[in-house]
Amino acid sequence: MKSFFKIFFASLLALLVFFFGFFFLFAGIASQDNEIKVSENSFLELNLNRPIVEMTSDDPFAELSQTLANEPSPISLTDILESIEHAKNDDKIKGIYLDAPSVMAGFAQVEEIRNALIDFKESGKPILAYSEIYSETGYYLVSVADDIILNPAGMLEMNGLVSEVTFFKGTFEKLNIEPQIFRVGTFKSAVEPFLRKDMSEASKKQMNELLNSVYGVFIKNIAESRGIDPTELRVISDEYKVRTTEDALDYKLVTKLGYYDEVLTKMREIAGLEEDAKIPVISVKKYSKSFVADKYNSNRIAVIVAEGNIVSGKGGEGSIGSDVIAKEIRKARLDDKIKAIVLRINSPGGSALASDVMWREVKLAKEVKPIIASMSSVAASGGYYMAMACDTIVAQPNTITGSIGIFSIIPDLSKFMDSKLGITFDRVSTGEYSDLYTVSRSLNDAEKQIIQNMVEEGYEDFTSKAAEGRNMDIDDLLAVASGRVWSGIEAKDKGLVDVLGGFDEAVNIAAQSAGLEEGDYMKVYYPEKKPFIQQLLEEMGTSAKLLHKKYTYGEMAQYVEELEYVMENKGLQTRMPFDLEIK
Repeated sequence: MKSFFKIFFASLLALLVFFFGFFFLFAGIASQDNEIKVSENSFLELNLNRPIVEMTSDDPFAELSQTLANEPSPISLTDILESIEHAKNDDKIKGIYLDAPSVMAGFAQVEEIRNALIDFKESGKPILAYSEIYSETGYYLVSVADDIILNPAGMLEMNGLVSEVTFFKGTFEKLNIEPQIFRVGTFKSAVEPFLRKDMSEASKKQMNELLNSVYGVFIKNIAESRGIDPTELRVISDEYKVRTTEDALDYKLVTKLGYYDEVLTKMREIAGLEEDAKIPVISVKKYSKSFVADKYNSNRIAVIVAEGNIVSGKGGEGSIGSDVIAKEIRKARLDDKIKAIVLRINSPGGSALASDVMWREVKLAKEVKPIIASMSSVAASGGYYMAMACDTIVAQPNTITGSIGIFSIIPDLSKFMDSKLGITFDRVSTGEYSDLYTVSRSLNDAEKQIIQNMVEEGYEDFTSKAAEGRNMDIDDLLAVASGRVWSGIEAKDKGLVDVLGGFDEAVNIAAQSAGLEEGDYMKVYYPEKKPFIQQLLEEMGTSAKLLHKKYTYGEMAQYVEELEYVMENKGLQTRMPFDLEIK
């Protein structure tokens, strides 16, 4: 009977997967045939209370898993920026409606959208924002709007920024796991969550300076948008003076306290519609498919998007596979139609080996044509490794970068396996160091020294290549390395970044470097999206795995992923000191 139920439920699951697979397959094919038409007097709606990624795939199983897990599907930063740019000169678009109570993105990505909205305002078209609640990131974005309407019973968060680091030392102690750590650099605190229960003085120092640098940009830009003195705004924030919606109105952070129906009335007035008339609203996802962003041109700028943790091989959704990105850079180098390359990076780093593989292709490309690095919210450690050989590095003032350092972790699981599972190990080997990278026993002093030497050699290689790429004396480079994390502003001051700006600035520099005039080239994005059916088959397993993890661990899923990272990544790592989330 038990066997019967096992076979029954397995067959049922297979039928469900089959059904959903073909449902989305035909839905996807059907949607490709439907031409998106924009109605007259439309508003472009930016619903940004969802994860923002550099580029999205058309993976239906990802959307299914997010729906089942009650999570919003990601939205593409590329689609957002191109939609805002196109809407500026589209007569059918009468304005933009911002729905952004909270924005699930790094501050540099928010900066990109914010600057695009500021540019949109030159058209004379209005931007309206409404929400019941605004977080700091949400308000930072909507602060550029002409009208900011806050629900009278709502809340606006304006009490400063905070970033919290999660530590796992106690977890390892409870499980009898010893993380054997090898590192170089005073500030290389990526390993601290596994060694300590709080931040070291060095780590706290860099975190404090980084956070205040980002906060300075935050205050300055909001003050400029709202016509408030920056010093006054900082006092308002530091002393938490906005505690009610009336406070938000009194301090001119919002233009009106009102309800959603009043927003609709305002939109009808702008569009010249009658009372109670339906307002044509179009989402970014639909609007981005209604136009061709670039007309065909034989002069092309390749935009190679690298987002996620850096790993060797092909990688997957949410990671940068060195084989994939190296191949794309190589193809762009050898393609005569590609006149310049923009390497768009959003990564905290990862495998040192994988980073070096991509660095080599960047260096080879640089000898043939201009290659410009465009840093998104984070391009640190391995992310910086990818960028350092480029002709020009462009970063936002609040980009997180630097973190030039190396570390390695080899967990000793012997006590955990014995005390918790009753599993023990014994071995025979042909050489003294045959099982150097084992996790079933602790390393001896000689073995630890071998790995430490490897880490130090990796650091020397990283810093020497960084000094070469930045045309810096090695001593000057070492002074700003040591694993230290910098904001974009600080990195430019230290010589690690050339230009403060966004993606458009990077594209302009690439075009100018290649001798191309505005309008005389088109952007092409890589890696290209795979054919629908191929993508469907490849992503089924990944989406199911993510959904299972979410349902199994719930809110603890992110911590499980951190622990998995330690167990699975045993080689040299060029990774940021912490998974930094500023809020």
